[in-house]
Amino acid sequence: MNFSSVHPKIVVVGSCSLDLILYADKIPSHNETVMATYSENYFGGKGANQAVGTARLGAGVYFVGCVGIDPLGQQIMRNLVNENVNVGFVYETDQEATGIAYVTSCNGEFSVVVDSAANKKVTVKQIDNAERYIHSSNLVLLQLEIPMEVVEHTVRKAKNLGKIVGLYASPGAKVNEQILDQVDFIIARSNELSVIFGEDKREEILKKYFNKLFVRDETNSTIYFDGTEMKYFRNENESMVYKMGMGDAFTSGFAVALCHGNTIEDCVKFGNLVSSKVSLGKGAQTALPYLKDLR
Repeated sequence: MNFSSVHPKIVVVGSCSLDLILYADKIPSHNETVMATYSENYFGGKGANQAVGTARLGAGVYFVGCVGIDPLGQQIMRNLVNENVNVGFVYETDQEATGIAYVTSCNGEFSVVVDSAANKKVTVKQIDNAERYIHSSNLVLLQLEIPMEVVEHTVRKAKNLGKIVGLYASPGAKVNEQILDQVDFIIARSNELSVIFGEDKREEILKKYFNKLFVRDETNSTIYFDGTEMKYFRNENESMVYKMGMGDAFTSGFAVALCHGNTIEDCVKFGNLVSSKVSLGKGAQTALPYLKDLR
């Protein structure tokens, strides 16, 4: 792995929220009520997770997002600042509360319902206002917890400016094929491929987007096609206690490694390593590792 002395500049456009975790003896089924044994709160949102993840790995990070004008929004803003993330383009709205993800967790498995709230208010105008920072960046990261029109506009603007663009296509949603063609790398969950790409077989999709699509599952494995063969890497730890945020952690590690000029294979290995560290702690952001702890 190569890490130069120059800190990459990354713009993350995406969501920020609070993860409310309810721990129970089982995940409720249809029309069933279960009692939680206890609960915990963590900062989350796929965009904020990636902003913190890349900042901890040594990148200079600008985050574009939206929070409500409420105490939770202020807490999220302070946390991002404390994590050395520039929040100059995190807007506040009085039309929605700050986003919350409601999570039920049982023995390492979980179900999630997300109230996007203020994240729905991220706008194309914010992207235009942040253009000079996109212009000076090395890479732009996006996910799918904000309006699709904002994702598409950001991709087009960043590519027009000659930037590397990465998309974590989660939560799974149909993505315009032109956007998939334009981005430089796509990270997707194995159980969401049909939603994103259609009903084609996984191997056919991987071959179409060779060295570009990286498919992950909850065992912290990553598979991709390098143009010649399928490549598979796995970093599962028996002590894995927290699986939320692993995809964001992988994306952060992959993006930073790519900015430092590493090979695709090394970027995947580093992403898996970062993701494995998150799974050993609690909280999608809390357990994100620092670069000094990985070298």
